[in-house]
Amino acid sequence: MIADRAFDADRFRRSIEARGAVPNIPPKTNRRWKSCFSPALYRNRNAIERMFCRLKDFRRVATRYDRLAATYLAAVHIAAIVAFWL
Repeated sequence: MIADRAFDADRFRRSIEARGAVPNIPPKTNRRWKSCFSPALYRNRNAIERMFCRLKDFRRVATRYDRLAATYLAAVHIAAIVAFWL
């Protein structure tokens, strides 16, 4: 699981590890014990953040007009197709 520095707490790390995932969180500067961290994996997080920003450019997706989850998912799919196309 990839997260930013705000989630660098022992309780978050323990809960992630309890679920069977490996946390990839950059350590805070004031942390005494520095855990293992892969900058190469962390770079992929930026691509996902940019994808969510492009999806939020579509008003229907950002404001969540749809009441049903299936309809909202269809709107997200259409917005993703249009964003990828452009």
